Amino acid sequence: MINISEVNETNKMIEKENLDVRTITMGVSLLDCIDESTDKTCDKIYNKIVSCAVNLVETGNKIGAEFGIPIVNKRVSVTPIATVGGACARSTDDFVRIAKSLDKAAETIGVNFIGGYSAIVSKGSTKADELLMNSIPEALAETDYICSSVNVGSTKTGINMDAVRLMGDVIKKTAERTADRDSIGCAKLVVLCNAPDDNPFMAGAFHGVSEPDTVINVGVSGPGVVKYALEAVRGESFKVLCDTIKKTAFKITRVGQLVAQEAAKRLDSEFGIIDLSLAPTPAIGDSVADILKEIGLEHPGAPGTTAALALLNDQVKKGGVMASSYVGGLSGAFIPVSEDQGMIDAVEVGALTIEKLEAMTCVCSVGLDMIAVPGDVSAETIAGIIADESAIGMVNQKTTAVRLIPVCGKTVGDNVEFGGLLGHAPIMPVNNFKCDDFVNRTGRIPAPIHSFKN
Repeated sequence: MINISEVNETNKMIEKENLDVRTITMGVSLLDCIDESTDKTCDKIYNKIVSCAVNLVETGNKIGAEFGIPIVNKRVSVTPIATVGGACARSTDDFVRIAKSLDKAAETIGVNFIGGYSAIVSKGSTKADELLMNSIPEALAETDYICSSVNVGSTKTGINMDAVRLMGDVIKKTAERTADRDSIGCAKLVVLCNAPDDNPFMAGAFHGVSEPDTVINVGVSGPGVVKYALEAVRGESFKVLCDTIKKTAFKITRVGQLVAQEAAKRLDSEFGIIDLSLAPTPAIGDSVADILKEIGLEHPGAPGTTAALALLNDQVKKGGVMASSYVGGLSGAFIPVSEDQGMIDAVEVGALTIEKLEAMTCVCSVGLDMIAVPGDVSAETIAGIIADESAIGMVNQKTTAVRLIPVCGKTVGDNVEFGGLLGHAPIMPVNNFKCDDFVNRTGRIPAPIHSFKN
């Protein structure tokens, strides 16, 4: 039972420490929308999403008001569109038409984003996969709500380097197609290794083919709550530090569990998972970087950063799994640059580089996230960065991702403003030495030997 002291404690977290339910995401299966006609596929997709999620935003708002818990975003994720469109799409234009139907459905139901304009190509690509990947620049330029993801590797299959090389080109083209908006299309595009089927966070959310027809996944976030709790134990031992993080994560997850169960019941959907991810925002006091500083670092990037982040990530997960039997998605600490003012500050003073961020991704929830780089960085260099990050995920059996934004017309020393939750970012330098001969090899990097654990 939740007692009155816990209620009061939760109210304080919400009012003063930036606790929120970052997203309620409804996953919707579109497998029953597959048709040989693109027109019919588009109509079925629109009708299925609207019929399933028409009350999602209203329900989220009502639960937030009744429980006094801010629910920031309401989103939808769908079956990877490369799978859904495979029977009808004969060109990239066909996939762009499907993207516009998704966008229209998102606008109709009033959600912030719709994820699942995706392809799963960790071992190889079908014709439909290739068409979808090549359609991404146009799809993201022509829509407002679409988020796109491509899974290029896994621990079991290795890394599809043909897809990695292609995604380097796709990211460059997406930047160019949205150059008039500071290449913002790339902020809605992520390349993953070991992508989970039940992630509620954008841009990597999609509805896995093993999921039920509809499901509610909730992402809870509270970097400010964790930082506030750690202020009370400043200078204490690692045992006290770890216990404090675990207890705080437990309380945060209980809030998410309450919201998720209620949302699933009211929307006549299954309850999926709670994703306890410390996902920062540009708001002051809502920063993972500030937690790392409270643990004892002058700035993220200082010696000890990777160890501190590993500690934080592990204790968050341990606390979360004690509060809910269904913790999933990503769950841990996010380290996006543009969305975290403390990370931005660390970049600007020279403490944090892309190379250090890459090391940190070995122990955080995702990877190189929301990093703005010079617009003239080559597609091959981007592919090399994707390959590096995928290798970390493949070998360590974890999810990793790359969301780079090569901002057209910008260079190191410039800043770019994305607005809202996407924040702003300094343009970070990228290693200028070439990897072209490596990424232009065809085929895939084999899975490591522990792929035989089945």
